[in-house]
Amino acid sequence: MGETTFIHLTDLHVGNPAVVDDHLFSDTSATLERVLEMIGMMDQTPQFIIASGDLTNRGDVDSYLQLKAIMASIDLPVIYAIGNHDTRAGFYQGILERNTDLDAPYDHDRIVAGIHVITLDTTTPGQIGGSLEPEQFAWLEAALDAHPALPKLIVAHHAPALGDTPPWDHWRTIEFGQSQQLATLLKGRNILAILSGHIHHDRFSVWHGIPVIVGMGQHAATDILTSNVLRMVEGASFGIGTIRRSGLTMALVPLPQTRAELNRYDLKLLRQKQETALAEAAAS
Repeated sequence: MGETTFIHLTDLHVGNPAVVDDHLFSDTSATLERVLEMIGMMDQTPQFIIASGDLTNRGDVDSYLQLKAIMASIDLPVIYAIGNHDTRAGFYQGILERNTDLDAPYDHDRIVAGIHVITLDTTTPGQIGGSLEPEQFAWLEAALDAHPALPKLIVAHHAPALGDTPPWDHWRTIEFGQSQQLATLLKGRNILAILSGHIHHDRFSVWHGIPVIVGMGQHAATDILTSNVLRMVEGASFGIGTIRRSGLTMALVPLPQTRAELNRYDLKLLRQKQETALAEAAAS
């Protein structure tokens, strides 16, 4: 196979320009427009774009229509995943013009430029963290079996849990037990990488032999130099992936930034909020 080039976007957090949103900390529409302009100036035109979730900030149909209008400026296939800020109904109606099965997970796959791209919906409605249902694992296994010889990219907004024990900040990842199940299912399946977002900082890991590439995104950056609070600062980047016979290379393109503080969250409150949501889900 020859070289395949693609773009990794994530956490676009596009908003409806007609609605004031106190939880939108930067002009994400302008940032996305600038990113697409930069992509259009690349010497080597990429074959496709992956957008790994949190496509909008509020999940309303009008925000997806805004996203769709911006993305129309570039003539490339776009592979979407959805994240915890998205809603399935809003995405289906705004992007896909679909009005049936609005609660169904958005799992899908396609072959583009010789690469089998498999997209998982890791959202858990009403919660921050990620999960996968048994039916999704069955669907994933069938998708993996369908094209065993093709190299694969897995797209999921939440990255799997990386450690050997459940993390205390479980809202950042796919649920721990399901992450372990996912590792077993992906073993030996010609996986080039998992592409994710959600945590708002660039991070590369090797997880059970599989590269897990998390992008900062186009909304704001997590200040990873602080640990007692979740501090959000100005920052944005996108990734350029190159696939060769030897494997995958990711290069990052940072946008100019000051790292000025945009917002901060009390991690104790964030943890309490997620655990309350988990308890309510279990009770129902």
